[in-house]
Amino acid sequence: MLPDTFNEQMTAVIQQVRRSLVQLTNGQMGSGAGTIWHADGLILTNAHVVQRHAPQVVLADGRAFSSRLLATDETLDLAALAIEAHDLPTVELGSSRSLRAGDWVIAVGHPWGVVGVASAGTVIDVGVPVELPRYPGDLIQVGLQLRPGHSGGPMVDGNGRLVGINTMIAGPQVGLAIPLHTVKQFLRDRLGHANKN
Repeated sequence: MLPDTFNEQMTAVIQQVRRSLVQLTNGQMGSGAGTIWHADGLILTNAHVVQRHAPQVVLADGRAFSSRLLATDETLDLAALAIEAHDLPTVELGSSRSLRAGDWVIAVGHPWGVVGVASAGTVIDVGVPVELPRYPGDLIQVGLQLRPGHSGGPMVDGNGRLVGINTMIAGPQVGLAIPLHTVKQFLRDRLGHANKN
């Protein structure tokens, strides 16, 4: 049956994406998410998650690492971290510019500290949301429920390809993500590259 096939496909996508999802902890109650960008330890998250600190990074396999804060942009709400690790699982890149209203996307994170939770929904729009008219660029606006702890985790398309980084809640059933093209520009501006392996 079609619903069974769809469920199996979505489950497989989520399991794959979870491998590139990390947990960020500051030794206190708070816990956020991050996305492995490069196999040699480059991790993306939100500026509001790290708050100018270098959190501990816990991989999906349970290994924990100290991190270095490489770059942060509080206006874009992006941050880049580095850990001393290699051969890490990364998520395949998609295209945020090709997203259309109605496309299925999945946000993965650690809401309220529950590890590896996935929320699915459809794209509302990619542009400047009415809730954040001063944000300096586009945001992916999605009809799904983001909660504290989703921040910094990956938003992927229906094929499991990265299209954005979860950033904040805009309403009871509206979440926002920073588009992949903005993430790439951040990495080019701050680190001199946007490529990943």
